[in-house]
Amino acid sequence: MTLDYLLTSLIVILMPGTGVLYTLAFGLGRGWRASIFAAFGCTLGIVPHIAASLAGLAALLHTSALAFQVVKVLGVIYLLYMAWSMLRERGTLEVTEERSGRPARRIIADGFLLNILNPKLSLFFLAFLPQFVPAGTADPTAQMLGLAATFMALTFVVFVGYGICAAAARSYVIARPRVMLWLRRSFAGAFGLLGLRLALAER
Repeated sequence: MTLDYLLTSLIVILMPGTGVLYTLAFGLGRGWRASIFAAFGCTLGIVPHIAASLAGLAALLHTSALAFQVVKVLGVIYLLYMAWSMLRERGTLEVTEERSGRPARRIIADGFLLNILNPKLSLFFLAFLPQFVPAGTADPTAQMLGLAATFMALTFVVFVGYGICAAAARSYVIARPRVMLWLRRSFAGAFGLLGLRLALAER
């Protein structure tokens, strides 16, 4: 494993996306414990994409317009649902003084679904991982699994960091109702824009 791979992975992971937004929202809304569950769910959502890439299923998404569109539409619907959840008065990602709320398994499941319903992730790993497997490697599959595990570990650590930073700002946000309102709207708008971007995505 090279330094180039680690740096490239960190750059990709640090870029704001659905997983980052989801983790930040739970850090603000329910505190650092909930943000860790959110980060874990988003990280788990990477596993099927890595498995698809290793099994060659990602190539199917690349070549089959129907398969790609089906997964994409499901992803768009789910992102719009998350945007709607943020706008509801008692939405699932509401910023509130209460730290209880959704059970951990639901937070993890939603984070998992957010990532698994993005067909671009499978194509990303199909193109990304092989670049860092040296030619002539005796067992390229094992090498790619090691790279994938490292990517997942970095994802979890970075997302937990995002969540903890968001949780640290809870008291400031909760004390200012207007800030809470605009944050909720901002997260809703961000999820909506990500849904629109996915809807316009090509293979």
